[in-house]
Amino acid sequence: MAGSNERIYRSLKGLEKTASTSRVLNLSALAVLNAGNPEHLASPLFKSPVLNGSVVLKHRLRADEADLFEGLTRTATKLIVPFDKSDLALGGRTVFVGERGWLPILQELRGGADDMIRDVEILEAIDQLPSLDPFLLREHLKRRGYEISPTHFDISPGDADKMQRFVGGEIARLIELAYGGAGSGGATTRLVEALLSSKTDERLEPLRLTLQLEGDSYREGIFSWKGFLYYKWVLNSLWPRLKEVLIEVMKLRVIGPRDRDLMVLIDEMKLRLRSAMEGQVKAVMGYLKTYDAVFLQLTEGNAAAFRDFLLASPEMFMALGEGAGTLSHVATFWRYRFPLGKPLMAPMGEILELLQDFESGLGAEPHPLSYAA
Repeated sequence: MAGSNERIYRSLKGLEKTASTSRVLNLSALAVLNAGNPEHLASPLFKSPVLNGSVVLKHRLRADEADLFEGLTRTATKLIVPFDKSDLALGGRTVFVGERGWLPILQELRGGADDMIRDVEILEAIDQLPSLDPFLLREHLKRRGYEISPTHFDISPGDADKMQRFVGGEIARLIELAYGGAGSGGATTRLVEALLSSKTDERLEPLRLTLQLEGDSYREGIFSWKGFLYYKWVLNSLWPRLKEVLIEVMKLRVIGPRDRDLMVLIDEMKLRLRSAMEGQVKAVMGYLKTYDAVFLQLTEGNAAAFRDFLLASPEMFMALGEGAGTLSHVATFWRYRFPLGKPLMAPMGEILELLQDFESGLGAEPHPLSYAA
């Protein structure tokens, strides 16, 4: 495949060792890692074995791709079925979820219509999420009744413990308010576990009463709340890595053959990338500040303000997820390509591809100049 798809496959090639990021769910790598694992094979994500060897990607649409959809769409879910799942750089066949005529294409990719309805439902559910963060993906699918092996969701026990501790600190004041001080010690841990669980738990009844939510509104509100807490936790650990990237990107040097005009372009792209990252960080921090302000009202007794915020927050939640996912992708792939302590240098063509990929993901328009890798 050529052009922008070549850059995608080169990026995916570099992610084979990590299996997934907030922007990529690499089922191909997971299939290799879990070959012979009965749990992974017994509860797959898709019914189609072909799709279980695919790559799912949250992809910011380019101008020529936006025309594939009805209405305005900025980010889409892209399904890639590689020609060889052991080497993603060889490319593969693709389809966007929801593009015009995508179902016949999907049927051809998966090799038939058997059990296709469930696979379509899974893809549409994934498409509803702003990113492929494993915690949210797992919760989102469980709420819809899909029992899928946890081997598909790369959340280590250590990360789960860290998130629980973080959430416990975040909602300690609320627990005290809703439970009359009964949420200390082990009780707080159990309440946080209940909040982060995908199932409705009677231990949360005092919180439900505090928020004055019922039925679907309660379930949707709690899910949105978990999403905000999850992204706060992710971004809390992401800030130091982003600061490193902001510094290192300006130190990146070209090795090998170079062209004067392209060297000037690289310097311009570095500045644009740093500016775009800083703008995205500012936007994400703005969403979190809004959440913090409304949550503070809840701890001060204004449950209605927080309840109304949760029920009216899907658009902000999507924007927060997209922003956090993009920043996470930049930080993760940068550190993969340039490990700590290693020289910050690469061939000119690779640097151009890398910067253009990051710019595109952050919403910047790619430079029209073409180049040879």
